[in-house]
Amino acid sequence: MNVEIGAMTGADWPVVAAIYAEGIATGHATFAVRAPEAWTDFCDGKLMACACVARGESEIGGGKGDVLGWATLATVSDRCVYAGVAEVSVYVAAGARGRGVGVALLRELIARAEAEGVWTLIAGIFPENAASVMLHERAGFRVVGRRERLGKMPMIGPRAGEWRDVLLLERRSTVVGT
Repeated sequence: MNVEIGAMTGADWPVVAAIYAEGIATGHATFAVRAPEAWTDFCDGKLMACACVARGESEIGGGKGDVLGWATLATVSDRCVYAGVAEVSVYVAAGARGRGVGVALLRELIARAEAEGVWTLIAGIFPENAASVMLHERAGFRVVGRRERLGKMPMIGPRAGEWRDVLLLERRSTVVGT
């Protein structure tokens, strides 16, 4: 699939929010109950210089510039020693999964992170989300641990009230912080 990766902007927010909602509905993407209501809330705590979207032809919209997925980085701590550590989020629209969109997004996110001086990327992934684990491993992440019963799912959705394990993955830059 031909995918173009570009900077995420406020104009992308409605589709970004819809793709996020699709991921939330699976019960395997996040502990979140819903996407933030406003773009500004979504941006809070994120390194927006790294945020990107994948554009291409979708079966839904039919246009070449349709947003098919998105990726962001979030800060992990206010402490200065963690200034180069960020948490990855990658979401792909249901109709675009398995077509290389996630790979393209993660590659671009890594390049943008390194350009911003980020030396370690981390990801927290539910073990049941095998596709996401494989995507991250293909991009150089490694599983460094399993956090057992880390959080309890909200009382809505397909996994309501379940305690969930979370795999912790990380990728250390070979370019920044060496």
